[in-house]
Amino acid sequence: MNKKGRLRKPLAGVIFLLPGFAGFCTFFIWPFCVSLYYSFLSRPVNGAFVGMKNYAEMFENLAYIKGLTNTARFIGTSVPISMAISLCIALAIRSLVSGKEFFTLIFLVPLVIPSGSMITFWKTLLARDGALNGMLHQFGIARLNWLDSGLTFWVIVAIFTWKSLGFNMVLFISGLAAIPVEYYEAARVDGARPSQAFIRITLPQLAPSFVLVLILSIVNSFKVFKEIYLITGSYPHESIYTLQHFMNNMFASLNYPKLTTATTILVAMIAALTQGLLFLERRAGASQI
Repeated sequence: MNKKGRLRKPLAGVIFLLPGFAGFCTFFIWPFCVSLYYSFLSRPVNGAFVGMKNYAEMFENLAYIKGLTNTARFIGTSVPISMAISLCIALAIRSLVSGKEFFTLIFLVPLVIPSGSMITFWKTLLARDGALNGMLHQFGIARLNWLDSGLTFWVIVAIFTWKSLGFNMVLFISGLAAIPVEYYEAARVDGARPSQAFIRITLPQLAPSFVLVLILSIVNSFKVFKEIYLITGSYPHESIYTLQHFMNNMFASLNYPKLTTATTILVAMIAALTQGLLFLERRAGASQI
């Protein structure tokens, strides 16, 4: 291939990437830069530069602190539960002799159910006079307020786990399939028990998959706001008042300094967390070489 032909391939790749890159810059990078600029002003129109004042006031705002605390609590609770259950199901499906595709498909069903239908189901099930309370009443148990009490937090954890189960399970199944069978055969020859093989072989080999699932689960945990909002509205029980509620309410009240400041802090936290997890993934991958 001559020099002209070698140059033509990279150039064609750049041309094909340009529309997507332009759209990304237009709809993501530029709006974020504008939001970052506004976070240093007293107001968007004819505002004065106030430096870090908006950021200092944000961490003195009780509603913001409540949303930040609840968001951290939700991520710290729902993500490990979802990952643990997904891994157990992936291991169970991997051990099946037949029917693997059928059971995998069953757990993937929540991914294709529209949000509106899903919310209708959960509200019908968990309403004060809903199906679940009706069943409890048959056994003499008082009706519970599932959607406006401390129980609401666990309801949202259950919804997030149910919705993300299939996606995480597929990633774990893919990671398990990449582990060489020879490792387990050598372990059996050496007399290792299944629990020892799981700890010494499965878990270390799944480290990159764990990091990937963890990153995606954290990102998806922020998306659960849609379900929370559709179920409980703008001002839910305080146990599930998240950062997205705070930002949504600031947008509704046109309080752009607080909105842009909260958005910038959230993006910075997600970026720092993601980079930290990617660093761990690289370390895990390097340790297996």
